Order: sequence, then structure tokens, then C-alpha cells
Amino acid sequence: MHPIHADHADHTDHTDRADIDVLIVGAGPTGLALGVDLARRGVDALVVERAEALFPGSRGKGIQPRTMEVFDDLGVLDAIRAAGGSYPVGMIWQDGRRVGEHQMFDPAEATEDSPYTEPWMVPQWRTQEILFARLTELGGRVAFGREAVGITQDAEGVTVAFAAGDSVRARYVVAADGGRSAVRRCLGIGMTGEQVDPHPMLVADVRLTGLDRDHWHVFPPRDDTDGFMAICPLAGTEDFQIAARFPEGTAVDLSLDGIRKTVAARSHLDADAVTEVRWASDFRPRAALADRFREGRVFLAGDAAHVHSPAGGQGLNTSVQDAYNLGWKLGAVLRGGADPALPATYEEERRPIAADMLGLSTAVHRGEVRRGEATRQLGLGYRESSLTEETRTTPGALRAGDRAPDGELDGVRLFDAFRGPHWTLVAVGVEAPELPETVRVVRGRAQESYGSGLFLVRPDGYVGWAGDQATGLMGYLGRFGLR
Repeated sequence: MHPIHADHADHTDHTDRADIDVLIVGAGPTGLALGVDLARRGVDALVVERAEALFPGSRGKGIQPRTMEVFDDLGVLDAIRAAGGSYPVGMIWQDGRRVGEHQMFDPAEATEDSPYTEPWMVPQWRTQEILFARLTELGGRVAFGREAVGITQDAEGVTVAFAAGDSVRARYVVAADGGRSAVRRCLGIGMTGEQVDPHPMLVADVRLTGLDRDHWHVFPPRDDTDGFMAICPLAGTEDFQIAARFPEGTAVDLSLDGIRKTVAARSHLDADAVTEVRWASDFRPRAALADRFREGRVFLAGDAAHVHSPAGGQGLNTSVQDAYNLGWKLGAVLRGGADPALPATYEEERRPIAADMLGLSTAVHRGEVRRGEATRQLGLGYRESSLTEETRTTPGALRAGDRAPDGELDGVRLFDAFRGPHWTLVAVGVEAPELPETVRVVRGRAQESYGSGLFLVRPDGYVGWAGDQATGLMGYLGRFGLR
């Protein structure tokens, strides 16, 4: 692991600028993904991070199929696939013996409309490095060592003060600074939630010997005083991730010696099998949702807006998809002449999904739901959004508001057509009208996943408008400055 540290010569020389379009507070997966999306739209954005380097741990290691599709569009999928691997089968141990395998996820086969069906394992630190590299490739900027401590706003913009250095004024601010968000606290936005599990948890990245890397090793508790432990090989690295649950009131020891004692007490491994601790943390699983996702020109995204149990693998994925939803809307206003009210639909669309994913994560944590179709996030959509227009009297299975499937239309792969910051019109068996050059048109006679009709696909891969004919299409496009 090679943490990326602040390069003050390259990345902090712009922080005293009086005017930028968007200030993103927090350089985790959410902030970096948003930075990438805005950079490719030509939006002048700056990411600030209070730490001196990117987060060094594996915490959010599961990338769900829908997020794989997002990463395809953002231009990082090849790097993500090269950096990680599929999840191994669970191996249950008892008294030093292998007693059976455990399928961690319900299986699913790839189809033409859904090419990614299983979660892909990449340690969070590596995902962040990949997004950081893509951001800098696009000309984006990250300033490390910049702790936000105050925020004021007016009708024209937002000013953020820092513990050190000059304040920054931006037209919009996005708080992507985690569950303890300083920006959220400055705004006075509360979070409503519950403790999912009162038992403290240890999660640590370690080097160890004595276990194969072909299985996710599970050590069930042996009695009421013992706790669950799992040791998972981290794909693309030499590390293992240890997750261990402790009795209520336990002070979790994060030292090398403490982690060695935990491993030796709960498995057949000797204490010295753990040779190195590379990162360690303790937490109590909780679920919480911000009371609102927006205050004027400031938006909450990722863990600043919703905090999940890690059990369902939903936190990082929901967070990246927050960024993906917000990025095109800010870009449309700042660079495309869209209605300035457009970004307000971010909360309308994302808060209900975040609430649903919180419920799912909690249910998986408590063993009430298996990791399966719902956790893949391919079925999420915006049918009830004010941005969605379904004009057909008898719509088919694919409706406005749904995720636009992959597939092929007259030799063109649809995900290839969607890739980029533009809108796309999919015309199946219906004549496509003349559209602005900023809208890509894909035509064909038949496509099983789409049926027939006109399907206008938003920059974030959801069908915004659908019709049997073009009536009303130009009016819809006009809402986003596309004429």
C-alpha cells in the first residue's frame, strides 16, 4: 500500500482563489468520484481533505454491480478490475478443522443487459488511488491538510473557512467528509438513526501466515464469552482483512499485540502468525440518515448523509452513486444553462434510496436478508422523480425512471454509447427526431430489453423520458438547457 500524501506544490496553490464552481469537502470515494465527474464536464472544482493523505484502510471493499457500471462510465473500470478480484467462498472453521463452505452471496449470471452481476473486491484505499489518478488525469485538483471549520452562504455562493490557510468561496459546496461531517454540523443538520449492534467491532488490515488466500475464513463463536471473527484475503494485495466482534463494553485493542491475542484466542493460528498490522479501526455498527441532504447551495453526499453497517456492502456504493447523481446536475447548471433549480432534485431522488439501502444493510447485518439481488443495486431507479416523464399509455417492462440496460442495438453496445457526460436517445423501431448535437442518438429495429419506443437516457444512465413518438421530447430537453 502506498498512501498518496499532500503535494503542496501541485495541489494547494489554488486554494486561495476567490471563485471556483464547486468545493468538495472530503477526498474519500464520494468526493473523488464527484471530482472526476465534474472534471470531465469542464467544471472548475476543488477537492479538499483535512488529512495529509488518502484514507489508508480497506473498509469499503465491495463494489456492487451498479457501481461497476458507474465506474465504466467514469473511465476507471479497467483499473478497478485489474486491482481487485471476485469474492472467495467462505470456509467455516471449528476447533482447527474445516467443517464446511459457505456461499457469501446468492449467485447470479451475467446477461446482455447486466454484464456485471457479482460484487468485485477492491480495498477502499486502492479504489481511492484509482479515482485520484483519474481525477488528476482530467486536470482535477486535491488539496490535502485542509480542515473545514466554518461555512457561510448567501444567494450567490458559499464561503468555507479552514483551520489553516485562506477561506474558499464557491458557487456550490458538497460535504463528502464522512459520518462525522464537519460541514453537516456547521449547517446544523441532524441525523436520525439507530445502533445496529451494541457490540464493538474490530476491522484491521494485516499480514499473516497459516491461511490460504482461496477462502474467506470464518470462525464462529465457541461460547457466550467468545466472539465472531472472519479473515478475508484482500484481492489484489498480500493483505488480509480481519473483522471481529466483541462483547458489549469491551475496549478493543488495536495494537499488534492486541490483534495477535484476538486471532490466537478465536482460531487455530498462533499469535505470531500475524506479522504486521497495516491499518486498524474499531466501531459500533449504526444506521443513520441526515434529516435533509441540502441546505441552500450546500449538499450532503456519502457518509455525511447516510451511515451504514458494513455488512450489506451498501455504504461506499450508495455514496458513489450520490456523487454520480449530483455531478451531472451541477454540471448542467454551471456549464449547460439548465434551470438553477435542477440540483434541488438531488435530495428528492437520493434520500429515499439511501433510506432503503440503510434498511437493507441493517437487515443483512442482523441475518434477516441474504446478500443477493437487492444488494447489487441494479433495480434502483427514479420512477417517482419530478425529472421522470413516461408519456406512453401502455409502457413496457422498461419505464422512464429505470436504469437503462446494456445490450446491443444494430451492432452498437449501449454502454459504449452511454459512456461520457452526454445524454443519449435510444430509438428502437421508431423514427428519431433531429436533436441537439449534445445528445447522442442510437437507432435500431429491435432490442429485447427496451421493447420499442424512444428512450432518453440521462447522463447518469437512467431513462429520463420515454415515449412512443417524439411529442414532448424537445420540451423535456429544454429543461436541461439542451435545445
